[in-house]
Amino acid sequence: MSTLPSLTLRLILGDQLNPHHPWFDTVRDDVVYVLMEVRQETDYVRHHAQKVIAIFAAMRDFAEQLRAAGHRVRHVAIDSPSNRQSITANLDALIAHYGATTVQYQQPDEWRLDAQLASWREGLVLQGVQAEVVSSLHFLTERDEAQRLFEGRKQWLMEHFYRHMRRQHVVLMDGPQPAGGQWNFDHDNRQPWPGTPAEPPDWRTPHDHSALWATIEAAGVQTFGSPQAERFAWPLNRTEALQHLGAFITQALPHFGDFQDALTGKAWRLFHSLLSFALNVKMLHPREVIDRAEQAWRSGHAPLAAVEGFIRQILGWREYVRGVYWAHMPGYDQHNALGHDRPLPDWFWTGRTNMACMAQAVGQSLSQAYAHHIQRLMVIGNFALLAGLDPQAVHRWYLGVYIDAFEWVELPNTVGMSQFADGGLLATKPYVSSAAYIDRMGDHCKGCHYSKKERLGERACPFNALYWDFHLRHDATLRRNPRIGMVYRQIDKMAPEALTAIRDQAEALCGRLDTL
Repeated sequence: MSTLPSLTLRLILGDQLNPHHPWFDTVRDDVVYVLMEVRQETDYVRHHAQKVIAIFAAMRDFAEQLRAAGHRVRHVAIDSPSNRQSITANLDALIAHYGATTVQYQQPDEWRLDAQLASWREGLVLQGVQAEVVSSLHFLTERDEAQRLFEGRKQWLMEHFYRHMRRQHVVLMDGPQPAGGQWNFDHDNRQPWPGTPAEPPDWRTPHDHSALWATIEAAGVQTFGSPQAERFAWPLNRTEALQHLGAFITQALPHFGDFQDALTGKAWRLFHSLLSFALNVKMLHPREVIDRAEQAWRSGHAPLAAVEGFIRQILGWREYVRGVYWAHMPGYDQHNALGHDRPLPDWFWTGRTNMACMAQAVGQSLSQAYAHHIQRLMVIGNFALLAGLDPQAVHRWYLGVYIDAFEWVELPNTVGMSQFADGGLLATKPYVSSAAYIDRMGDHCKGCHYSKKERLGERACPFNALYWDFHLRHDATLRRNPRIGMVYRQIDKMAPEALTAIRDQAEALCGRLDTL
């Protein structure tokens, strides 16, 4: 009597598109790779149209790559009649369909998926199905590595983690010492962009995803932002991602450092890499990106300050916030240490505001599904914090709007770094500023409807009164913070009537946020 051979289903999530994973080293007839487009993943927050298109298109491309290599693939499209629109419900159906005896999946990077699959896995035992979890082999740290490094310490500091990573992985090191004699060149990387050198041409390859976009819309997926479906320019696969990496190293990295914090209404990319989507869906490995950047410095192509600043974002910050995320989940997304609860203004969904810096940053986010880190932190995040917007609503907007936003990296950056809602677990101070910082770093204030120098009145820049009112509202919480003592020394010198006028101005602004 013959028996059917055992069969294994291997789940590939939309952010696990690494063709070099050991899974794919051998072609096996008893393995079926499963990729699925499900409403579970499009609907947990409302996503930017380009984000949905990018992940679906990249998954479809990945499925075709696997088929071309001889692998068995089951791709469940968003409009497939058999699609249960849930990862675990689809897996249950596929186990029954194939008579699978084993299910394997790579560790998810988001807590909600990790918990969902772990709970589902427990039920497989009753069905006689074996479940196995493997590493994605993507990150340079384990989930708990940062937590173990800081065990027993009252406060975590990214700089300590970053130096540990530099030593451990021998990156930008000259023997035991950091290259150039210092660990951090951040002070060299804070120049406004004067218009030269020119922004390099967009090196991304356009694709026509009109048909896919029509399918997404017909399936009832609710999105926001511009789909740019006819000339969609984000990478579909590792080959394109490598081309983008090469173009960034050649054309932009030499100037990245000088202008990485610059704000301008004249360009949306400047010298940023636009590699975060490719990294976060694992088309690229962080180590290869780091190595290419270091090689550019050692060959004399790019200055050390630019290369160190870029590498710090990947080797330091990216790995660090992942450690923060896994150390504090579940529950980190519910932090609201400052008690902020105002809803997002309507123009977060349209970009139509008289504040030039916000119109640029929000408008660009809606049109490109991208904004660089200073736009996210010191423009949009700064305003949200000063105005007392609900940090959970801000988190959901950030998670949805940016093409590179996955919860493990977005949540700590938003709730912790941007909104200080975790009470200082991640950041040592709130990152807020008046119009002075925005003016110093960019060109938005020239010609803006509002006056950067005015604190009071109809045409006064909203950032100014909101900045001082923020510190007044949270005096009991923030005054003892040694990093912002100068602010309170200035407040203490203000006349009582000046403080009252600031409070009145801020209250009026917050009463008409939708019309600013």
